[in-house]
Amino acid sequence: QVQLVEPGGGVVQAGGPLRLSCVASGSFLIIGAMGWYRQAPGKQRELVAGITSGGSTNFADSVMGRFTTSRDNAKNTVYLQMNSLKPKDTAIYYCHVTGLHMWKPLDAWGQGTLVTVSS
Repeated sequence: QVQLVEPGGGVVQAGGPLRLSCVASGSFLIIGAMGWYRQAPGKQRELVAGITSGGSTNFADSVMGRFTTSRDNAKNTVYLQMNSLKPKDTAIYYCHVTGLHMWKPLDAWGQGTLVTVSS
């Protein structure tokens, strides 16, 4: 069984930074692409940032220039550094991991962590 643990959410003032992390654990685990999605109240889940196994990244237009993502392959961990946060960034943030687990395709989601940006 693969577990994704996401510490790091919380309340932050507008303009401030916050860093999220997501650690994947499990036996016979090969991690491919990793990413972050978010879902605000009453809205659909949307992609925030993605990072391939080779380190290539992509971002939603709404966070370009403010958010960065990185990964530590040795620790099966992906990070989301959020800067210049805005109230509209308030949402539940989910990490997403693809790859192989026990030699079968893996498509796993974290439990989500709430980020609240106060104005």
